Amino acid sequence: MSIDLTIEGAVAEIVLNAPGKLNSLDEAAFGDLSAAFSEAEAAKVGAVLLRGEGRAFSAGRDISNVDPATDDPTGYLAGVVTPVLRQIDSFPAPTFAMATGACLGVGLGLLIASDVVYAADTAKIGSPFANLGATLDSGGHALFFERLGAHRTLDLIYTGELMSGTEAVAAGLFSRVVPEAELLEFTRERVLRVSVGAIEAFRVSKALVHELRDERLGLWSSVDHENIAQGQLCATDDYREGFAAFQEKRKPVFRTAR
Repeated sequence: MSIDLTIEGAVAEIVLNAPGKLNSLDEAAFGDLSAAFSEAEAAKVGAVLLRGEGRAFSAGRDISNVDPATDDPTGYLAGVVTPVLRQIDSFPAPTFAMATGACLGVGLGLLIASDVVYAADTAKIGSPFANLGATLDSGGHALFFERLGAHRTLDLIYTGELMSGTEAVAAGLFSRVVPEAELLEFTRERVLRVSVGAIEAFRVSKALVHELRDERLGLWSSVDHENIAQGQLCATDDYREGFAAFQEKRKPVFRTAR
Protein backbone atom coordinates (compact mmCIF):
# COMPACT_ATOMS: atom_id res chain seq x y z
CA MET A 1 0.00 0.00 0.00
CA SER A 2 1.19 3.50 -0.77
CA ILE A 3 1.18 6.14 1.97
CA ASP A 4 1.65 9.55 0.35
CA LEU A 5 2.89 12.56 2.30
CA THR A 6 2.96 16.13 1.05
CA ILE A 7 3.99 19.11 3.13
CA GLU A 8 2.99 22.53 1.89
CA GLY A 9 3.51 25.50 4.14
CA ALA A 10 2.36 24.54 7.63
CA VAL A 11 0.10 21.68 6.45
CA ALA A 12 0.96 18.00 6.08
CA GLU A 13 -1.45 15.90 4.02
CA ILE A 14 -1.17 12.13 4.47
CA VAL A 15 -3.06 9.95 2.01
CA LEU A 16 -3.88 6.24 2.24
CA ASN A 17 -3.44 5.44 -1.44
CA ALA A 18 -4.60 1.94 -2.30
CA PRO A 19 -8.08 2.63 -3.67
CA GLY A 20 -8.27 -0.72 -5.44
CA LYS A 21 -8.47 -2.49 -2.06
CA LEU A 22 -10.38 0.27 -0.27
CA ASN A 23 -7.20 1.43 1.47
CA SER A 24 -7.03 -1.65 3.68
CA LEU A 25 -3.82 -1.70 5.71
CA ASP A 26 -1.21 -4.38 6.34
CA GLU A 27 1.78 -4.27 8.67
CA ALA A 28 4.02 -2.53 6.14
CA ALA A 29 1.39 0.15 5.55
CA PHE A 30 1.26 0.94 9.25
CA GLY A 31 5.04 1.26 9.27
CA ASP A 32 4.86 3.72 6.38
CA LEU A 33 2.03 5.62 8.05
CA SER A 34 4.06 5.95 11.24
CA ALA A 35 7.02 7.22 9.23
CA ALA A 36 4.82 9.82 7.53
CA PHE A 37 3.59 11.17 10.87
CA SER A 38 7.17 11.21 12.20
CA GLU A 39 8.29 13.21 9.16
CA ALA A 40 5.41 15.65 9.61
CA GLU A 41 6.33 16.08 13.27
CA ALA A 42 10.00 16.68 12.40
CA ALA A 43 8.89 19.34 9.92
CA LYS A 44 7.00 21.10 12.76
CA VAL A 45 3.82 21.39 10.73
CA GLY A 46 0.89 23.32 12.17
CA ALA A 47 -1.78 20.75 11.22
CA VAL A 48 -2.20 17.35 9.57
CA LEU A 49 -4.91 16.09 7.22
CA LEU A 50 -5.35 12.31 6.96
CA ARG A 51 -7.55 10.99 4.18
CA GLY A 52 -8.10 8.02 1.88
CA GLU A 53 -7.84 8.05 -1.90
CA GLY A 54 -10.83 6.81 -3.87
CA ARG A 55 -14.21 5.71 -2.58
CA ALA A 56 -13.22 4.71 0.97
CA PHE A 57 -11.20 6.03 3.87
CA SER A 58 -10.16 2.53 4.91
CA ALA A 59 -11.98 -0.79 5.00
CA GLY A 60 -9.67 -1.91 7.82
CA ARG A 61 -6.98 -4.55 8.05
CA ASP A 62 -5.83 -6.16 4.81
CA ILE A 63 -6.77 -9.81 5.37
CA SER A 64 -6.46 -10.91 1.74
CA ASN A 65 -3.48 -13.13 2.54
CA VAL A 66 -4.12 -13.86 6.23
CA ASP A 67 -4.33 -17.51 7.29
CA PRO A 68 -6.33 -17.86 10.53
CA ALA A 69 -4.28 -20.93 11.40
CA THR A 70 -1.12 -18.85 11.74
CA ASP A 71 -2.57 -15.39 12.35
CA ASP A 72 -1.58 -13.43 15.47
CA PRO A 73 -4.24 -10.72 15.70
CA THR A 74 -3.21 -9.67 19.21
CA GLY A 75 0.37 -9.18 18.05
CA TYR A 76 -0.79 -7.27 14.98
CA LEU A 77 -3.17 -5.00 16.90
CA ALA A 78 -1.10 -4.44 20.05
CA GLY A 79 2.31 -4.43 18.38
CA VAL A 80 1.59 -2.75 15.05
CA VAL A 81 -1.70 -0.86 15.08
CA THR A 82 -2.06 0.54 18.59
CA PRO A 83 1.39 2.24 18.63
CA VAL A 84 0.46 4.16 15.47
CA LEU A 85 -2.94 5.12 16.87
CA ARG A 86 -1.18 6.44 19.98
CA GLN A 87 1.31 8.31 17.80
CA ILE A 88 -1.53 10.06 15.98
CA ASP A 89 -3.40 10.72 19.23
CA SER A 90 -0.34 12.41 20.76
CA PHE A 91 0.76 14.33 17.65
CA PRO A 92 1.90 17.80 18.79
CA ALA A 93 -0.35 19.74 16.40
CA PRO A 94 -4.01 19.48 15.41
CA THR A 95 -4.90 16.42 13.33
CA PHE A 96 -7.89 16.21 11.01
CA ALA A 97 -9.31 13.19 9.19
CA MET A 98 -11.91 12.76 6.45
CA ALA A 99 -14.41 9.92 6.83
CA THR A 100 -15.40 8.80 3.34
CA GLY A 101 -16.93 5.54 2.19
CA ALA A 102 -16.01 2.55 4.34
CA CYS A 103 -14.47 3.47 7.72
CA LEU A 104 -14.11 0.11 9.41
CA GLY A 105 -11.89 -1.69 11.90
CA VAL A 106 -8.40 -0.23 12.04
CA GLY A 107 -9.63 2.41 9.59
CA LEU A 108 -12.18 3.51 12.15
CA GLY A 109 -9.38 3.46 14.72
CA LEU A 110 -7.43 6.00 12.68
CA LEU A 111 -10.44 8.31 12.80
CA ILE A 112 -10.83 7.81 16.55
CA ALA A 113 -7.16 8.74 17.07
CA SER A 114 -7.53 11.98 15.10
CA ASP A 115 -8.52 15.24 16.80
CA VAL A 116 -11.25 16.28 14.37
CA VAL A 117 -13.19 14.13 11.90
CA TYR A 118 -15.34 15.57 9.12
CA ALA A 119 -17.60 12.90 7.63
CA ALA A 120 -19.06 12.63 4.17
CA ASP A 121 -22.81 12.13 4.28
CA THR A 122 -22.24 8.85 2.44
CA ALA A 123 -19.59 7.44 4.81
CA LYS A 124 -20.22 3.97 6.25
CA ILE A 125 -19.28 3.39 9.90
CA GLY A 126 -19.90 0.34 12.06
CA SER A 127 -18.84 -3.22 12.80
CA PRO A 128 -19.53 -5.83 10.10
CA PHE A 129 -16.92 -8.18 11.54
CA ALA A 130 -19.30 -10.77 12.99
CA ASN A 131 -19.39 -12.20 9.46
CA LEU A 132 -15.69 -12.97 9.93
CA GLY A 133 -16.12 -14.39 13.41
CA ALA A 134 -14.22 -11.31 14.62
CA THR A 135 -15.15 -8.27 16.66
CA LEU A 136 -14.77 -4.51 16.59
CA ASP A 137 -11.29 -3.29 17.58
CA SER A 138 -8.98 -0.24 17.53
CA GLY A 139 -11.06 1.72 20.04
CA GLY A 140 -14.43 1.11 18.43
CA HIS A 141 -16.09 -0.31 21.55
CA ALA A 142 -15.04 2.66 23.67
CA LEU A 143 -16.21 5.22 21.10
CA PHE A 144 -19.55 3.57 20.46
CA PHE A 145 -20.32 2.90 24.12
CA GLU A 146 -19.43 6.44 25.20
CA ARG A 147 -21.48 8.12 22.47
CA LEU A 148 -24.25 5.59 21.77
CA GLY A 149 -24.72 3.64 24.99
CA ALA A 150 -24.67 -0.10 25.52
CA HIS A 151 -27.84 -1.03 23.64
CA ARG A 152 -27.09 0.79 20.40
CA THR A 153 -23.45 -0.35 20.50
CA LEU A 154 -24.38 -4.01 20.76
CA ASP A 155 -27.16 -3.58 18.21
CA LEU A 156 -24.60 -2.35 15.66
CA ILE A 157 -22.16 -5.14 16.54
CA TYR A 158 -24.71 -7.95 16.53
CA THR A 159 -26.47 -6.92 13.31
CA GLY A 160 -23.44 -5.63 11.38
CA GLU A 161 -25.49 -2.67 10.20
CA LEU A 162 -23.53 0.42 9.20
CA MET A 163 -24.28 4.04 10.09
CA SER A 164 -24.10 6.74 7.45
CA GLY A 165 -21.86 9.74 8.01
CA THR A 166 -25.00 11.78 8.62
CA GLU A 167 -26.21 9.36 11.31
CA ALA A 168 -22.75 9.12 12.91
CA VAL A 169 -22.42 12.88 13.29
CA ALA A 170 -25.99 13.22 14.58
CA ALA A 171 -25.10 10.62 17.23
CA GLY A 172 -22.03 12.59 18.28
CA LEU A 173 -19.38 10.23 16.91
CA PHE A 174 -17.63 12.83 14.78
CA SER A 175 -17.36 16.58 14.28
CA ARG A 176 -19.66 17.44 11.39
CA VAL A 177 -21.14 16.05 8.20
CA VAL A 178 -20.48 17.52 4.75
CA PRO A 179 -21.78 16.49 1.31
CA GLU A 180 -19.21 14.11 -0.18
CA ALA A 181 -18.50 16.29 -3.22
CA GLU A 182 -17.62 19.24 -0.98
CA LEU A 183 -15.70 17.43 1.76
CA LEU A 184 -12.12 17.71 0.50
CA GLU A 185 -12.29 21.45 -0.19
CA PHE A 186 -14.15 22.03 3.08
CA THR A 187 -11.58 20.12 5.11
CA ARG A 188 -8.51 21.56 3.42
CA GLU A 189 -9.73 25.10 4.04
CA ARG A 190 -10.16 24.47 7.76
CA VAL A 191 -6.88 22.61 8.12
CA LEU A 192 -5.06 25.48 6.44
CA ARG A 193 -6.73 28.00 8.74
CA VAL A 194 -5.86 26.04 11.87
CA SER A 195 -2.27 25.40 10.74
CA VAL A 196 -1.38 29.08 11.17
CA GLY A 197 -3.21 29.43 14.47
CA ALA A 198 -2.00 29.49 18.07
CA ILE A 199 -0.37 26.06 18.19
CA GLU A 200 0.69 26.27 21.84
CA ALA A 201 -2.89 27.03 22.89
CA PHE A 202 -4.13 24.15 20.73
CA ARG A 203 -1.65 21.78 22.40
CA VAL A 204 -2.91 22.81 25.81
CA SER A 205 -6.55 22.25 24.84
CA LYS A 206 -5.69 18.86 23.35
CA ALA A 207 -3.98 17.84 26.58
CA LEU A 208 -6.92 19.05 28.69
CA VAL A 209 -9.42 17.15 26.54
CA HIS A 210 -7.28 14.01 26.74
CA GLU A 211 -7.22 14.33 30.54
CA LEU A 212 -11.01 14.49 30.59
CA ARG A 213 -11.23 11.50 28.27
CA ASP A 214 -8.58 9.28 29.85
CA GLU A 215 -8.64 10.30 33.52
CA ARG A 216 -12.33 11.21 33.80
CA LEU A 217 -11.60 14.45 35.63
CA GLY A 218 -14.46 16.20 37.36
CA LEU A 219 -15.47 19.76 36.52
CA TRP A 220 -13.48 21.54 39.19
CA SER A 221 -10.34 19.45 38.74
CA SER A 222 -10.47 20.34 35.06
CA VAL A 223 -10.97 24.03 35.92
CA ASP A 224 -7.90 23.90 38.16
CA HIS A 225 -5.86 22.47 35.29
CA GLU A 226 -7.21 25.12 32.91
CA ASN A 227 -6.18 27.85 35.32
CA ILE A 228 -2.62 26.54 35.50
CA ALA A 229 -2.41 26.08 31.73
CA GLN A 230 -3.59 29.63 31.08
CA GLY A 231 -0.83 30.94 33.31
CA GLN A 232 1.74 28.91 31.43
CA LEU A 233 0.46 30.16 28.07
CA CYS A 234 0.89 33.74 29.27
CA ALA A 235 4.66 33.32 28.84
CA THR A 236 4.45 32.25 25.17
CA ASP A 237 5.00 34.35 22.06
CA ASP A 238 1.58 33.34 20.74
CA TYR A 239 -0.17 34.72 23.84
CA ARG A 240 1.68 38.01 23.62
CA GLU A 241 1.00 38.30 19.89
CA GLY A 242 -2.68 37.49 20.35
CA PHE A 243 -3.14 40.18 22.98
CA ALA A 244 -1.12 42.72 20.99
CA ALA A 245 -3.15 42.05 17.85
CA PHE A 246 -6.41 42.47 19.76
CA GLN A 247 -5.29 45.73 21.30
CA GLU A 248 -3.95 47.03 17.98
CA LYS A 249 -7.10 45.91 16.13
CA ARG A 250 -5.28 43.70 13.60
CA LYS A 251 -5.14 40.02 12.70
CA PRO A 252 -2.62 38.05 14.81
CA VAL A 253 0.41 36.44 13.16
CA PHE A 254 1.34 33.37 15.16
CA ARG A 255 4.79 31.86 14.66
CA THR A 256 4.96 29.00 17.14
CA ALA A 257 6.33 25.74 15.69
CA ARG A 258 6.93 27.26 12.26
